[in-house]
Amino acid sequence: MPHTHNHMNTIVPRTIFPSSSSSAAAASSFHFLGPAKAKAQWKIGKRPPRRLVLGVAASFLDQLGRMATGLFSSVTASARTKSNVEQVLKNVEWPENFPFKAEDFQRFDESPDTFFYSEPRFVTHIDDPAIRALTKYYSEAFPPSDTPGVCLLDLCSSWVSHFPAGYKQDRIVGMGMNEEELKRNPVLTEYVVQDLNVNPKLPFEDNSFDVITNAVSVDYLTKPMDVFKEMERILKPGGLAIMSFSNRCFWTKAISIWTSTGDSDHVWIVGSYFHYAGGFEPPQAVDISPNPGRSDPMYIVYSRKVATA
Repeated sequence: MPHTHNHMNTIVPRTIFPSSSSSAAAASSFHFLGPAKAKAQWKIGKRPPRRLVLGVAASFLDQLGRMATGLFSSVTASARTKSNVEQVLKNVEWPENFPFKAEDFQRFDESPDTFFYSEPRFVTHIDDPAIRALTKYYSEAFPPSDTPGVCLLDLCSSWVSHFPAGYKQDRIVGMGMNEEELKRNPVLTEYVVQDLNVNPKLPFEDNSFDVITNAVSVDYLTKPMDVFKEMERILKPGGLAIMSFSNRCFWTKAISIWTSTGDSDHVWIVGSYFHYAGGFEPPQAVDISPNPGRSDPMYIVYSRKVATA
C-alpha cells in the first residue's frame, strides 16, 4: 500500500481528470442522468473505461459536495483559499449512506504494491516548507515528549515520520511497506511491515494508542473504511487521528476518486472516512500550507475517538 516516502518513480503533482472531450462528455452525461441511470448505460458485465470511471467520480463528488455543503464550485478547480478549505467540514449534512463505490477506489496501476516497494527509496516527496509546516503542527498537537504511558502509531510509515526533532515516547510504532526504510526511522521504537491494501486489520489490541498519524498517504488506501474502523478500534477513548496530505501524489497508485478531484474535495473525502467509520467526533480540517501558490500545500483532517462516559 503506497506511501509517498519511497516511490520507485518520480512523484508528480496531482493530475486532474477528465482532460479529454470524451471524458467531459461522459461526466456531463452522468451529471444529468444521475449515478444509477448512467451506470445502467454501460454494458452489463463489462468494466467501464478507466477515463469514464474517473469522469463519473468527479461528477458524482461534485453533486455530493453541493448537496452536503454547498461549498464546491467545481471539482476541477485547483486554486482554493485557506478559508474555503477549512470550511469544507463545517456543518456537513452527510448523505445517509457511504457515497462512494468500488470503482472509486480503483487505481491506474493495480499491480501488487509489494513490487512497488521491493527496494528502499530514501527520499521525500513534499518540499521542505511543507515538511516544516507538518512538523510544526505535530509539535502543537502531540502529547509532550516522554509522557508516561503515551503510545503513537505512524501508518504508512517510512524512513522519516516528520515528527518534531528529538520527540520521544516509550512506544512509537511505524507500519509501512519496506523494512529497510522502517529500520532507518530514528523516531520508531518498533515497526510492522504490512500492506494495508491487502490486509487492513491492524495487529494491535483495542484502546492501545493515543495518536495515529498518516502523512501524505491516505490517498493510496483502497480499503479506507476498513482501515478507519480499525483506527477507531485501537485508539484510546479521546485518542487523536491526524491525516495529512498535499496535492502531490504518484497518480498511478492513488485511488481514482482522488486523482479526479481537487483539494477541497479531498478534505471532504477524508472527512467522510471518519464519519462513516463511526465512533469518531465530527472531523475537522486545517490548512497548514506555508506559502500558498509558492510551495506545496498541506492539509490536515483530524478527529478524536469519542470518549466513553
